[in-house]
Amino acid sequence: MQWKLSDNGLEHAVKAFEITMAESKHQASLRFSNLLSASGRDGKQEMVSVDEITSTSDGLQASGESESFQVRSSWKQMNDICDYFEVSMDVEYKGKQASAYNLQFGCSLEGTGKPDWMIPGAFYKENRFEKNLRPYPRYDFKGGDPQQMVSDYWSFRADRAALPAVFAWNDGMCGALCTDEMSPLGLSGLGFRGNEAGTEIWLNFPYKEEPVTFIGNAVPAPADLHMHTFQPGEKVELHFYVYAGTSDAHSYNPFVRQMYAIHRQVNGLNPWMGLEQAAELTAHGLYEWHYDKENDILRETAAFDREFNNNVKGMGDRPHMHVSWVSGVPYAYALLTYGRKKEDTSYTEAGIRVLNKIATGLAPSGTFWASWELGRGWTAGWNPKKTWLQARTISEATLFLVRALAFEREAGVMHPEWEHAVLSNLRFAAEHQRSDGNFGSYYDCETGEVQEWDGAGGMLWIAALLEGASYFEDEGFAAAAVRGGSYYERFIRDEYIYGAPEDVHLTPTSEDAYNAVVSYVLLYEFNRQPLWLELASSAADWMMTFRWTYNLQFPKHSLLAQYDYCSRGADQASTSNQHLHNYGLFAVPEMLRLWTYTGDRYYLDRTRDHISCFLQFIAREDGDFNAYKGMVTERFYNTNCFQPKGMMLTLSHSWCIGLILYAAQASLPYENDLDLYDR
Repeated sequence: MQWKLSDNGLEHAVKAFEITMAESKHQASLRFSNLLSASGRDGKQEMVSVDEITSTSDGLQASGESESFQVRSSWKQMNDICDYFEVSMDVEYKGKQASAYNLQFGCSLEGTGKPDWMIPGAFYKENRFEKNLRPYPRYDFKGGDPQQMVSDYWSFRADRAALPAVFAWNDGMCGALCTDEMSPLGLSGLGFRGNEAGTEIWLNFPYKEEPVTFIGNAVPAPADLHMHTFQPGEKVELHFYVYAGTSDAHSYNPFVRQMYAIHRQVNGLNPWMGLEQAAELTAHGLYEWHYDKENDILRETAAFDREFNNNVKGMGDRPHMHVSWVSGVPYAYALLTYGRKKEDTSYTEAGIRVLNKIATGLAPSGTFWASWELGRGWTAGWNPKKTWLQARTISEATLFLVRALAFEREAGVMHPEWEHAVLSNLRFAAEHQRSDGNFGSYYDCETGEVQEWDGAGGMLWIAALLEGASYFEDEGFAAAAVRGGSYYERFIRDEYIYGAPEDVHLTPTSEDAYNAVVSYVLLYEFNRQPLWLELASSAADWMMTFRWTYNLQFPKHSLLAQYDYCSRGADQASTSNQHLHNYGLFAVPEMLRLWTYTGDRYYLDRTRDHISCFLQFIAREDGDFNAYKGMVTERFYNTNCFQPKGMMLTLSHSWCIGLILYAAQASLPYENDLDLYDR
């Protein structure tokens, strides 16, 4: 990575400079033609040109001025985990009267090829396929209709991003800019544009959201354009980072690791309790607030406000249960294992009864049904069509029922009904697998015929088949899993894994990353092929792009600010569902084993962050943050999507409680290594 002056083709003294990758096989560079652009309320744009550039021992200094602004910048070249520039920019307002401006720092990505993008946690490649059934921001090189949330350019608030960075790729390189969530001018912003005219990335101070604002609804809100009112003589310092990498799709990884290393020095963790207390509280919460003894289900939600729940005839407590994902087998399994270990017969019996019920819920296709609903019985779930069953939901249920079988067998207890249900599902997966290894993503609930092959929704069959092969000593199941591993490798290589959750059709999500990590760690443990470990590591790196590297600054009077909620370690649910969630706890056992296999401390540290983050907001007693003892919410709102920043959803979710219970038990043997406070 090096910089050089560039010929801008102009006769006057305005300069430009470029950052290039020496090892690139293509002509490619990041080109900085201006130091800043300033936009006023009248729409007029004022460019701060590059008037002077000086080489220094560790980088460069660049300065320039316009009618209203004088800028001096220091670019320090750093070499730690990766090469990058740390930039400090002193901006002085020269105007005679107070005036409002938005400042933008950016560059163009010179070279060939249509661009790809990543804003960690918020935007990946085109972000949404044209055929996707759920509306949210989509990139289209040819433009599009912003009212349909389709555009060739986007600007976003920094707090939508797990790392406030914008990445772009062309045929020759990757370029990235990163800043802090907040600057002296307020909440920062990130943006990009790519069309026939060229490829650009930028930072805004303060933020802009355009061409429209995504608030979680199908209909977007208008553009949200913020400005800072500068006073005569006012000076501010802006701080950001510049990175150039290879054109490899995985080249974001060194820079994400570098920014995490910087952020963790100034963004602490704040766990409210240790693993033992977390397990005790969540076992209580899952049993007390979600276990329905009459119907043998784990209710998907339980209202914080029990009086409100009574006033709405108990509907705050959703009397439904998915077989996995948002309720069901994984969490009944966690309650069962905890009950046996603590010799608590109530917890043990509750877990067994829920698993018994789910084991009887086989659809005509031979798989599990997706959900059970009060008054309706077994249903197909929340899929695009009422007759579709989704592969991830039923494969996850199968995986954890195999684990429950193995656990109970060690305790000397056999469950023939569970074995029958698991075998039915595993045989279905193996029989419906395509010759190239694809398991399909959606199935007809009656016939079992695959209704959609696209996406990685079937990836978790790999894990279920491997553990089923071990339990039933069936080599055919293992062979199907290996074929699946070869097929789904393409999603990891492409750095675009999508299709896991029922409710966000063919969307890149953090849950896709968890499924990939679990599946490929298990493949590596099956036959120790280095390829599987490489793919597990790559999937874990992609997973970390959804994981917060920093602590959000919440509005002063918001609940999350009042409780000093530290967001470092939280995960964005998806580019469509922009809120923080704890589903990454699903992959904690495999992430800890990945650390032991690779010796890569980064995986341990970032897994520790996730665990520590969700040792917050477990209700310690009735009334704690207006919840009841043992309750855990699904959503912490990090930006202006669904709810105002700093709020939390006032519903307890069985999966959120169950995953803490599951991960806490799995993490106890690693407690000393984890160092939950990051001392």
